[in-house]
Amino acid sequence: MTLQLKRIYEAPAASDGQRIFVDRLWARGISKERAALTDWDKEIAPSAELRKQFGHDPEKFPVFKREYERELATNEMTNAFIEKIQAGLATGNVTLLFGAKDEEHNNAVVLKEFIEARLTK
Repeated sequence: MTLQLKRIYEAPAASDGQRIFVDRLWARGISKERAALTDWDKEIAPSAELRKQFGHDPEKFPVFKREYERELATNEMTNAFIEKIQAGLATGNVTLLFGAKDEEHNNAVVLKEFIEARLTK
């Protein structure tokens, strides 16, 4: 089973499996019904301060990544989130959804790498 990334604006697909939105703010212009979410875990998203500092500027991504990883390491929700992802992967694919236009420089990319480094095999 695979942990995947996808923009929330893309149509849901059967291959998505569980669909978990990992942004703190809701994505504009999309209804919750159309998003077909399994869950919305805003507590795992970067803090408002860090999100604003990053501002989706690719040049600031290395600093954003480092700081977001620090936030994840100290977030009391992180272990439970990783356990939920691992349980989901035991039965099928899990897709982390994000709203950013940039598919390479966003919080979901960092979160996926963080989770994959901690999943127990």
